[in-house]
Amino acid sequence: MNVLVINCGSSSLKYQLIDSETETVLAKGLCERIGIDGVLTHQPAGKDKIKMEAAMPTHTEAIGMVLDQLTDKENGVISSLDEISAVGHRMVHGGEKFACSALVTDEMIKTVEECNPFAPLHNPATLIGVNVCRELLPGKPMVGVFDTAFHQTMPEKAYLYGIPYEYYEKYGVRRYGFHGTSHQFVAQRTAEILGKPIEDLKIIVCHLGNGASITAVNGGKSVDTSMGLTPLEGLIMGTRSGDIDPGVLEFIAKTDNVDINEILTILNKKSGVLGLSGVSSDFRDIEAAASEGNERAKTTLETYCYHVVKYIGSYVAAMNGVDAIVFTAGLGENDKNTRATICSYFGYLGLEIDPKANDIRGQEAIISTQDSKVKALCVPTNEELMICRETVALI
Repeated sequence: MNVLVINCGSSSLKYQLIDSETETVLAKGLCERIGIDGVLTHQPAGKDKIKMEAAMPTHTEAIGMVLDQLTDKENGVISSLDEISAVGHRMVHGGEKFACSALVTDEMIKTVEECNPFAPLHNPATLIGVNVCRELLPGKPMVGVFDTAFHQTMPEKAYLYGIPYEYYEKYGVRRYGFHGTSHQFVAQRTAEILGKPIEDLKIIVCHLGNGASITAVNGGKSVDTSMGLTPLEGLIMGTRSGDIDPGVLEFIAKTDNVDINEILTILNKKSGVLGLSGVSSDFRDIEAAASEGNERAKTTLETYCYHVVKYIGSYVAAMNGVDAIVFTAGLGENDKNTRATICSYFGYLGLEIDPKANDIRGQEAIISTQDSKVKALCVPTNEELMICRETVALI
């Protein structure tokens, strides 16, 4: 069957049409600047990208254009919308309501809406996409695949915060974690590469991109993860601060006379490696600046890697060991220097990087030496394929 995978943002929309039997991508693309002027980039399998500008006042027009391109005589890959069997939607926050993917129903949508306060930028946008697809593809079964679902196996000791318990009881304030679809896919693929049952493995997945998180996967289940109630907690990221002393918030508020909304803007959009380096949120720019002698850029890279190392080390302790440390997402898949720097801290575990094997970008490989007791791998993530698989499994 053909599954249309939709990843809807507030002003953008990514999509893939996947043949679930062969797991091949028939077409993929991106709608940008929805609500402004609108740009669609569409790429049928085996063909060049097609870029077009068109008015997209809302997501309705954007998804309509996507469906038009999929069935277009020249650029399309299917003859009619009847060839789309189901739609899988990436959903960010399902709270404690969803420990797995779920069929889209009116009741399910209402439940997701209750989680909107935890992901005010992501959840409402996702639901817009769901409602538009239900309108334009009536009768097609649809599935919501949640970023938070994979982490619902975490024990209480891992997800509770050290604040009055009533905030958890009344409002669900706890660590939920994100990037779950990516962590689940990469952990499963790692087990396949190593040729061992995932139930027998302790894996630490490092999803290092503009947004970044690390997850401890023990026996195929998430037992701890770095992001929290929101995607702001955890690692230093592109523009997000990650872990921070809460007292800093009071200091900034009083010193600069700003309210909580401005504080959150600073922590989400002006911090991370952008704020530290003063150069960019893109690691390529920071690495270029560091190579030219920019000490602040150099310190930023060292600080970033050090924070990743601390999380990995804590998860080795939490699981009482580790079999594999895996890198994925934009930075993790493409930056050999970052991978090598992080792994250099774990010689005591019997991990040694193979420089030749590590000299790759976006490829699947074991990057540690053959005699390393703990394996290091690079495994490109594929959230869309995971969403496709979850969709097929449910319908």
